[in-house]
Amino acid sequence: MRQPGAAHRAWRERRAELNLAAGVQSQRGGSRSSSQWLARRVGIVTVMGTEGKAGRKLLFLFTSMILGSLVQGKGSVYSSQSDVQVAENNPVKLSCTYSGFSNPRVEWKFVQGGTTTLVCYNSQITASYADRVTFSSSGISFNSVTRKDTGDYTCMVSEDGGQNYGEVTIHLTVLVPPSKPTVNIPSSLTIGNRAVLTCSEQDGSPPSEYSWFRDGIDMLTDAKKTRAFINSSYTVDPKSGDLIFDPVTAFDSGEYYCQAHNGFGTAMRSEAVRMDAVELNVGGIVAAVLVTLILLGVLIFGIWFAYSRGYFERTKKGTAPGKKVIYSQPSARSEGEFKQTSSFLV
Repeated sequence: MRQPGAAHRAWRERRAELNLAAGVQSQRGGSRSSSQWLARRVGIVTVMGTEGKAGRKLLFLFTSMILGSLVQGKGSVYSSQSDVQVAENNPVKLSCTYSGFSNPRVEWKFVQGGTTTLVCYNSQITASYADRVTFSSSGISFNSVTRKDTGDYTCMVSEDGGQNYGEVTIHLTVLVPPSKPTVNIPSSLTIGNRAVLTCSEQDGSPPSEYSWFRDGIDMLTDAKKTRAFINSSYTVDPKSGDLIFDPVTAFDSGEYYCQAHNGFGTAMRSEAVRMDAVELNVGGIVAAVLVTLILLGVLIFGIWFAYSRGYFERTKKGTAPGKKVIYSQPSARSEGEFKQTSSFLV
């Protein structure tokens, strides 16, 4: 067995290696990556330290000192609420708690879609929110919220020097009941064609989902699940509100309406519209084609008749009105001839 002195010398060599690597990791990756690296290295050193009692004691002291230095100065930011829902026109507070900052600088940003707005800068509410939002060390409070306030709010805390930073994001949903939806339902559809009926409303928050009804019966997303629609071929998209027939069948005639709901307030239904599924009118199409051919034949006959009677030729042979004809004086005259110096006709 190795003597305690040898174990002590091995521990000192490993400690020098830890000091060197810890310095490199601190420069490259910060305290978090250093702690992960140290956790891996501690497992190796612990095995070596078990060979000597003195080595184990010194290792414990050394590890405690290194981990303490890594934890010191690492601030944390958290919130008790990650998803907040509140009815429109009501007050709400978004909490943000932080620790480990000696001189904290707090900022709040609001992200909605692709737009980012600063709500609080350097612990001060910005001008666009100053009339309805107040700041405190524990969060921000809205006096009243509207549907436009729905989105992500991020609390960002840092030191003035920028060496310490943390953040937490809270999603705020302002609850608004749906309004009466509008529908696009044709009065008739041709059997065998594809057709899309639409339903939508713009006020609900969160966005509404939609259900369709025919003759008062709920049309489930799968037509085969309901006996009343076993002969139909349709699909319902509850997100977009589209009712798609592919194809339309003779069983799809009826009175249709849709309903919008978002889990807040009362579900709203549209006006009911009667829709009929009809056969393709082949007889009407044939009749229309025949009438068109007859009219075209009459037109061609009329042109031929006018041409055969010479109406077009007379127009070509006619003299244009207002044309002037001038006769010149003859070059030689006899004595018995009537001596006329000139003549002209207009």
